[in-house]
Amino acid sequence: MISAAAVTAGFEYPRSPLHAAVSDSVVRRVLIGICMGLTAVAIIYSPWGKQSGAHLNPAVTLTFYRLGKIEGGDAAWYVLAQSAGGFVGLWMAGIALGPILGHPAVNYVVTVPGEAGLAAAFLAETAISFGLMLTVLFLSNHRTFAPVTGLAAGGLVAVYIGIEAPLSGMSMNPARTLASAIPADLWTAFWLYVTAPMGGMLLAAECFLRTKGPGQVYCAKLDHHGRARCIFRCRYGELPGRGAGRLRSAEP
Repeated sequence: MISAAAVTAGFEYPRSPLHAAVSDSVVRRVLIGICMGLTAVAIIYSPWGKQSGAHLNPAVTLTFYRLGKIEGGDAAWYVLAQSAGGFVGLWMAGIALGPILGHPAVNYVVTVPGEAGLAAAFLAETAISFGLMLTVLFLSNHRTFAPVTGLAAGGLVAVYIGIEAPLSGMSMNPARTLASAIPADLWTAFWLYVTAPMGGMLLAAECFLRTKGPGQVYCAKLDHHGRARCIFRCRYGELPGRGAGRLRSAEP
């Protein structure tokens, strides 16, 4: 949320040098997407991301709970931490940016439906959430492609902001929308940003299970390389593939 606020203010605040340097709104949106994609990649591969699994998103956590990879109590704490982290992050950004964060061009980086309306926003949020989760599941459960799961997720975030943001603001994340809605006091279609990401990701989970079969989700971490302890119902060491026995899976 700190990154989202800072990057959006940098490109969209009318008095910002970046705003003056990039006059085309589409180009600015693409650049914002690239910055946010890189932020996601940095978090996923950071020591903290490796420790926690780098979910950042209640919809991701609850989908892995549905898949049997997370204990119920752990899932509840993850959702609480994600929601609190989003709020605190935006609060810290507000301290740094001051009134700029509340300027109409930035408006606490709220996510609201675009001019195409509620139905388009709902379908778009569902589709991008479905695409992200399906990508994560297929890559993270494949021995060869698991290491690039975070890169793919960050790439999708960048593409989604560049393309989908005019339809819904590109949330995919109930905690992210909540963090902006509270200080902005703007709750337009808040239900959409809870139900559509959850629905899209749960649908992706069902498609993965029907395609790959039960028992094919090995862990809930987005990046399992490194020595960080894994708290999930982890079977990463059983992931089929060449050299599987040599890769370390931390004890749950």
